[in-house]
Amino acid sequence: MFVTFRYEEGADRAKVLRIAEAARGQFEGMPGLRSKTFTIDEDGSEATNVYVWDSVEAARAFFTDELRERVTALYGVAPTIRFAEIAALVDNS
Repeated sequence: MFVTFRYEEGADRAKVLRIAEAARGQFEGMPGLRSKTFTIDEDGSEATNVYVWDSVEAARAFFTDELRERVTALYGVAPTIRFAEIAALVDNS
């Protein structure tokens, strides 16, 4: 699942980094969630959170309308949410 926040004027990079660090602990050990990556692109026009879930059902159950409202308020822009199937995964950890 890709949750993307697009900023026309560019994001407040420090704010996005603070959001990521503050939210990190909420996802550690979360049932059904394999991994989550918080990103912000080089020019600050997009912040994308990449989730790898055990199932699409787990992903859809997590991202409710209430959560969408909360993250819109937090990031200052409404996200675009895309679901994708993992064709192959390389994990070198």
